[in-house]
Amino acid sequence: MRYICVLSLLLLVSASIAPAQSEKPPEQQPDGAAPKRPTLGPAPAAPPSLNGPRSSTTTDPQKLIRVRKIFVERIDNQLSDKLMEALAKSGRFRIVADTKEADAILRGTCFDSRRLKSLHTEVFISDRITGASIWQDNVQRPFNPPTLQKVVDDTASTIVGHLNDSVHEAERK
Repeated sequence: MRYICVLSLLLLVSASIAPAQSEKPPEQQPDGAAPKRPTLGPAPAAPPSLNGPRSSTTTDPQKLIRVRKIFVERIDNQLSDKLMEALAKSGRFRIVADTKEADAILRGTCFDSRRLKSLHTEVFISDRITGASIWQDNVQRPFNPPTLQKVVDDTASTIVGHLNDSVHEAERK
């Protein structure tokens, strides 16, 4: 009886190994192109960023190109201060103290959840006169470690980087 069990087990194992060994290698595409990726979708065009996927959206590229002076409203966790510093350093935008002087207004939220140890930030740029949306960005970052203030600094840098990327993209179109 034992001999029959062992023999049937060997037959099952050999039957399952044989089809796997006889599979053909993936077909090569004509012209030397890479084989299709049936379950993974198309290959990514660019390598991934260290800051994660870009989460910004440009609503009106033409208005974004014309924005030179920005008024920054107060945002929690001193994000508005960090954004003003980073925007001034970028050299593209001038920070103004009065909304009447601005081309656009930057406003948003910077909510820290101490229980979840994450920082959720949403920033919007809108036209000063019409209030129409021009650009927006959402950034989520964990903290502790690093400290909340370090994450706010990094978030401000990320947002300004996304904004500059969006401006360059709009100028190319």
